[in-house]
Amino acid sequence: MIILLLSVIIFNYLAFKTNERLTKNHIVHIWVFTIAFQLVFDIFVDLKYHGYWYITKGIDWLAFPAYTVLIPPVNIMFLNWFPFKKGFFKIARYIFIWEIFLLFYEWLANSPSPWGYFRYGWWNLGISAFINPILLLILVGYYKWILKIEKE
Repeated sequence: MIILLLSVIIFNYLAFKTNERLTKNHIVHIWVFTIAFQLVFDIFVDLKYHGYWYITKGIDWLAFPAYTVLIPPVNIMFLNWFPFKKGFFKIARYIFIWEIFLLFYEWLANSPSPWGYFRYGWWNLGISAFINPILLLILVGYYKWILKIEKE
């Protein structure tokens, strides 16, 4: 739980302090998309199939920050620094670096209480290593779609 609270503070500070690319409109879109996408994903993996959970199994108010203010600033940082106009290998390297960070953070968040808040059922780091790049590419696709809509 300590890691969750510290992460929320640090990630939000960094996201808003370092943002140079995203407009307020982009931030709102990314924030709402992230919450919606995470909740839909977690309804199945967490609540229905018990693959993982935050703090305790089931719905818990203590996990509310994990659903609302933890991942959106991470996505904002990811998109802010994303090398959109670079080649395939630079983009692949960027995603790989983020993958290492995300897997390390997941491992850290799985620490024993009171530090950690993330718990495994049948989920593991190998599944995350496979799923994370797909989720990041969905995020990039959504952001590009928002940019396209703004031009219309």
